[in-house]
Amino acid sequence: MSEIYRTEIVESFVFDRLGPARVERYKIMNAFDKIPLKFSKLPDIDLSKGLSIAYSRSKTRQMMGVTDANFLGNVHGGVIMRLVDESAAIVAMRHAHRNVVTARVERFDFIAPAYLGNVVTIDCEMSFVGRTSMEVAVEVTAEDLITDEIRKVASSQVIYVALDEQGRPTPVPPLVPADEEEAAKIEIARIRRERIKHLTEEMAKIRQDLSMNDKSSAQ
Repeated sequence: MSEIYRTEIVESFVFDRLGPARVERYKIMNAFDKIPLKFSKLPDIDLSKGLSIAYSRSKTRQMMGVTDANFLGNVHGGVIMRLVDESAAIVAMRHAHRNVVTARVERFDFIAPAYLGNVVTIDCEMSFVGRTSMEVAVEVTAEDLITDEIRKVASSQVIYVALDEQGRPTPVPPLVPADEEEAAKIEIARIRRERIKHLTEEMAKIRQDLSMNDKSSAQ
């Protein structure tokens, strides 16, 4: 069924059920129609005013149900990854005051399993900010409400890019430490990102050299 034909059926159904006087009201109330309007005009932000790590820090909790786990009662890794992405995006959006997209998962380490019935907690905080990109550090724990046992089950660093009204990358406020502890976290993240950048450049050069060698051998 084509999208146009499906839309015509929906509009016809709404018209028959609500009548001509209420069709326009229905369209205004439709939540999905409001999504493009929400980001069509974004508020101005002061890029000269830096924000601290504490400003955007976020904590999300969710109890793991039957649909989150396999037949052994272990929570699916994909469920944890989705929770991490959604929770870390809160931090990025709060810092940028803009819509964001996931650009890259820098790393994702599974340390221990979470089980059916555990309460999974996602602790997220900003660790590094570029011009349009933001790195969010994530720590995941699982709590057994019966025994009070709390285990660290995963950690990750997720990169987001802020978007303007046209869906293009847009500048975000700088990350400014509120105290010495935040300053240390930002410096550690800066050093790590420099090393990752250097390693990426080295790997790109190696791939280029190997490609040139393969072409020379083929000739």
